Amino acid sequence: MLPRTPRPGPRPRVSVIVPAHNAMPALTRALTSAMEQTIGIARLEIIAIDAGSTDGTAAELDRLAADCPALKVVRQEPGGGPGRPRNTGLDLARGEYVFFLDADGHLGPDALRRMVAMADQNGTDVVLGKMASPTGRGVPRAVFRHNQLRTDVLGSHAYSTLGPWKLFRRSLIERFHLRFPEDCRTDEDQPFTAAAYLNASAISVVADYDCYHLTRRGTTARNPARTGLTDRIDAIRLLFQTAARYTQPGPRRDHVMRRHIRRDLCGALRALPREDETEARTRFLPELRRWATDHCSDTLFRTLTAPERLMVHLLRTGRFDDLLTVIRAAKEDAGRGRLVEKGRVYWLHPFFRDPAADVPDDCFDVTDRLPVRHHLTGAAWCGGSTLRVRGRAEVKGLDAGPEDRTELVLRHRDAKDELCVPVTALDEEAAGGGTVNRDFAADIDIATADDGAPLRPGVWDVFLDVRAQGVSRTIRFGNRHDEGLDIGTARRVVAAGPGQRARVTPYFTTPYGNLSLDIGPAPRGAPCEVTEALWHPSDKGTLVVAGRLLPPGTPPRNRVLRLRAEHTDGRVLDHPVRYAAGHPAGAFTARLPVRDLARGRWTVTLALVGHGEGPPRAAPVPPPARLPGTRWVRRGRPDYAKPLTDRGETTLELRIAPVRLLAAVRNRLGGRI
Repeated sequence: MLPRTPRPGPRPRVSVIVPAHNAMPALTRALTSAMEQTIGIARLEIIAIDAGSTDGTAAELDRLAADCPALKVVRQEPGGGPGRPRNTGLDLARGEYVFFLDADGHLGPDALRRMVAMADQNGTDVVLGKMASPTGRGVPRAVFRHNQLRTDVLGSHAYSTLGPWKLFRRSLIERFHLRFPEDCRTDEDQPFTAAAYLNASAISVVADYDCYHLTRRGTTARNPARTGLTDRIDAIRLLFQTAARYTQPGPRRDHVMRRHIRRDLCGALRALPREDETEARTRFLPELRRWATDHCSDTLFRTLTAPERLMVHLLRTGRFDDLLTVIRAAKEDAGRGRLVEKGRVYWLHPFFRDPAADVPDDCFDVTDRLPVRHHLTGAAWCGGSTLRVRGRAEVKGLDAGPEDRTELVLRHRDAKDELCVPVTALDEEAAGGGTVNRDFAADIDIATADDGAPLRPGVWDVFLDVRAQGVSRTIRFGNRHDEGLDIGTARRVVAAGPGQRARVTPYFTTPYGNLSLDIGPAPRGAPCEVTEALWHPSDKGTLVVAGRLLPPGTPPRNRVLRLRAEHTDGRVLDHPVRYAAGHPAGAFTARLPVRDLARGRWTVTLALVGHGEGPPRAAPVPPPARLPGTRWVRRGRPDYAKPLTDRGETTLELRIAPVRLLAAVRNRLGGRI
């Protein structure tokens, strides 16, 4: 039974779709969490589909709907799996966005408002809200390390979570006519979510708020170890078909397929011993072999773990007997030793170099999978142009010998130049003898690091080359560092050769948090260096800039330093600076009342101005890595200022504009205008 034709009115912002089958008592909490969203019930429609429940679900839905006009109840016969009621909800949905809420989950009170705001502000088609599980059910973590405004399946860990508990833009769903498969017994949500990811203009992540809470109910149905291949094979087939349909051969497809090869195909292989052997050989293995042959490129194959490479190789070559032998003995074989030979490390599996097995050595090579423990403990200037980087590194499981070492490696992101910086070991004693360069310091002299020449401008990514027993492992460095380490404090203008100066900005990359150095030319004749820029903690709308003179001392006679804001239309406003008492090094602070500036774009610099002394000498105010936007009320209307860059490679530019009144009115009225 479908609900009556909806009454005319403003289109809801979000349609919350809730399939329910014998869902009591958890259903009450799920629906209540939707009805109590801070976005406002007037901006929602909640569509609950009862698929033939017999436990009181129908009565509870009727009770809740009697007090909530936004709740629409649909009755349908059981069958079709969870995909069928979700599709019914999609056919009825009118919202700009859709959120799929399971009857055994619930929303955080502010979840939908935050996710809708993220999609609105960034024009994204899918928003992942952070998931939490008070009952201990596993939830993804890597994708929720920090907020991401606009990303995709390559730039984030979003593809690791294919559950439907996300905010989807409904126009995306309808443009590609995305629906849930109704003949899959389990995992029917994954092909739908995969298709949405791969066709989205961009993806956003809300990581600073628990948006969706999972419970243990349904865990068994989604656990590959407890679900037979008969129930899972259709969904896995659709996943491979979806990934192949919406990607072209190349890095993007390999990135997507890697998830399906590792988790779905290899997961299915590990489940084979629990299946009837005749059915495994005649039904499952031939289809799994086709997937391995069609969708696992040679490039992707090399990124798999050694046990996965061994299984896929035996599968692709049709050696089903050997494959089943390997799968059955996997737990015992996982603990076998390693062979270090000519700079490579091999897994000593019984098939390794067994003439009868005839398996290539590449299937057992674990060199690139050896874990490297590394930690960045500090980065600070220890001389005029020398940045000292301190850290710790070791190859787990291998003891370094006297001739082994660690080196810091700098790679230019565009020019592909590579430079090695020797390190000084700070702790050379290791248990059991030998030396291990665990704690080290490396001095990067910006003026001479390139074989006596200055580092060229551009971004240099920092790596570690860690060697032990002749084995070399090169890894990105910096994503593990001391808590509270503020790398931005190491930004500096330094000497970079005779008569030359360079601006050096260490920063952590997004989203992985690795260390990089951005090197650019210092402004010619810059009178000062900016050390900090932040919003005043109590004077709303006021920017505070701190710095020091270059060279240290006092400003030249007849010239004064001013904090300058310049509008794109040519208007210039100067504000005084205040020197520290005595200012032997010329340390100063200045305040810019941004709230008093006209709307538009303003560039912020520090200028040394005077009469009859030629043009002003200016220094940029580089935007801090974490300078947020700010808001204030001007003449009864809210305005905001927002930095237009997020790294120190350009002068700080602020956009000042009014907060959209239509959006504010819409928030109050609970609908679109």
